[in-house]
Order: sequence, then C-alpha cells, then structure tokens
Amino acid sequence: MKDVLLIAAFAFAGAACAGLVGAVALRLVRHRSVAVSLTVVAGVTVTAMLAGTLAVARAMFLSSHDLWVVTVVVAMASLVSLATALVLGRWVVAGSRALTLAARDFGEGGSFAPPHGGATAELAALTRELAATSARLEASRARERALETSRRELVAWISHDLRTPLAGLRAMAEALEDGMAAEPARYHRQIRTEVERLTGMVGDLFELSRIHAGALALAPSRVSVYDLVGDALSGADPLARAHRVRLVGDEVEAVPVEVDGREMTRVLANLLVNAIRHTPADGTVAVAARRRAATVVVSVTDGCGGIPDEDLPRVFDTGWRGTEARTPPAGAGLGLAIVRGIVEAHAGRAEVRNVPGGCRFEVTLPAAAG
Repeated sequence: MKDVLLIAAFAFAGAACAGLVGAVALRLVRHRSVAVSLTVVAGVTVTAMLAGTLAVARAMFLSSHDLWVVTVVVAMASLVSLATALVLGRWVVAGSRALTLAARDFGEGGSFAPPHGGATAELAALTRELAATSARLEASRARERALETSRRELVAWISHDLRTPLAGLRAMAEALEDGMAAEPARYHRQIRTEVERLTGMVGDLFELSRIHAGALALAPSRVSVYDLVGDALSGADPLARAHRVRLVGDEVEAVPVEVDGREMTRVLANLLVNAIRHTPADGTVAVAARRRAATVVVSVTDGCGGIPDEDLPRVFDTGWRGTEARTPPAGAGLGLAIVRGIVEAHAGRAEVRNVPGGCRFEVTLPAAAG
C-alpha cells in the first residue's frame, strides 16, 4: 500500500507540473483560435501523462531499455493526440467561421441562412437561436414596412379628405362674404355639416395617435355586455333608419366584463356604423354576444356581400378603406383601426371573417372574474 501511495505521489507531482505549465500557456493563448487552445489542452494532457510516467519510472529504477520503451509509447500517443486535437480544432474553427459569415450577412440587413455541414452542440444551438431571431426580425421588418405603407396611404387619404371640405368651406365663406349666396341659411347648414365632419376626422386622428403612443388611459369597471350592446344599438338606430337597415340584437347574453365603458361603446359604435354603411337598403345588421370559455365574444354581422380574401388581413390597418364600394363618403379609414387599438388595450382581439351574404366582425374580451 505504501508503494502505491508513493507511485501516486510521484505521478501527481509530475502531472501537476505539466498542468501548471499548461495553465500558463492557455492564459497566454486565450485570445487566439480555439484550435490553438485545443492543441494546448491535448499537449498538456500528453505532457502530464509523460511527466507522471517518467517520474514513476525513475523512482522505480527501471532499466534504460524499459524507460526508452515507455518514452516511445508515450511519444506516439502524444503525436496521435496532437493530430486529433488539430483536426478537431480546424473543424470547430471552420464551423465558427461559417457561422460568423452567416451572422455578418444577417447583421447587414439580410436574412440568416444557417451554414451547411455539421457543428458542435453549442454552435448548433447558437445557429438555431440566430435563425429564430432572424425570423422574428423579418416579421418585425414586414410589420414595419406594412405600417410605413399604411402611414403613407393615410397621409395621402387624409390630405385628400381634408382638401375637399376645406375647399367647399372656403367657397361658401367667400360667397357669404360677397353677398352672392342665394340661400344663406342653406350655406350655414352646409358649413356646419362640413365642420362636424372635419371635427370627427380630427377626433379620430387624435384617438388613433393616443393608441399608437400607448397613452390611451383606461378606466375599467364591471359592466354587462348586454348594457353595452343596448346603448350602442340605441345610438346607431337613427343611422340605421336613415339607411333603411334593420338592427337585430336578440342573441346578447348578460355577461359581465371589466372594461372602460366609454371606449367599448366607441368600439361597438364604430362597428355598427361600418356595418350599416356597407349593408344595402332593407338589409339586416345583427349583433350577438356570448360567453366562450373565459372570454366574451361580441359579433357584428352585416350584409356587405363579403370582403375579398386577400383584403381580410388589412381590414384593421390604419387608413385602409378597401374598394370604392366600401369607402364611406365621410370616412378616412380610421374607425376599424381604432377598434383594434382599443380592444387590444383591453387585452382582447378583433377579427373579421366572411359569412354567407356579408362579413362578421368579432371582438373577444376577457370575461370578468366571478
């Protein structure tokens, strides 16, 4: 037992000396390629084994021949180990360089293309993370491009919608000022109508800017969906009568929700106005509300004839008004964008889909607890 402990002590002393030298070497090459570090590690391993073996061999007083044999065996093992470390290092470096080039293209605004060939588990995990990040960034760029396009369209449409009533107001004001108006009372009524139209447009823009800036302050309270829908139907009834459209609200459940009553009334009003304007005379606009699991789904179904499938994803975009047939004369394409913004501020979602004869807008809100 004493001989074994002595041999272990000599082997440990020799290996420790080699390990200390290797640690210093690794510190010196820590900024170099991983291939160099792997070679140093392999060299330290072999040197530690050689040092420990030689220390034990000398302590055991082996013959010169036996000592030479042991040295040759360890030297051959060292060569194989170093060659293997170099091959492994070059493989890891090649994978790292390929990943670096792919990441460089990704950083310059392109999409990330994973390099071909095998890689270590760590490099493979990094490749997957970069690919996932690239997908998220591409989706973000697509949303940004869509938002910029929508913003440019909105500016163009708002400019057009403002120019027409302003030109009319200027002409009527000049006619009144010059005494050329045959019916001043009619001009006054028309001016009031145009001013109310512009006021509504500016109000929508202000509301939308608050939503986009995250400055929409909500004052939620516990209310019944039945009451919200009832108030919205009452407010939209005059417009429905003027367009000869029938409003139906028979399938509304009295489900409680925690919402800002004023903002949600605006949501329902916008949906109803949109549905009434796009439903032909003698048509029907139906409102329904029902509980679905832990949510409440409020739907407004119109008789517009449907929306093209390619336009469905854009219905709630800012400034979108679709075809001329779906463009209200006083609208700027802000109503449905406001609907989505308010609903999402309530942790809900707004959706639209085609149904036979028209389309259905659905607002999904969390149901109130209890």
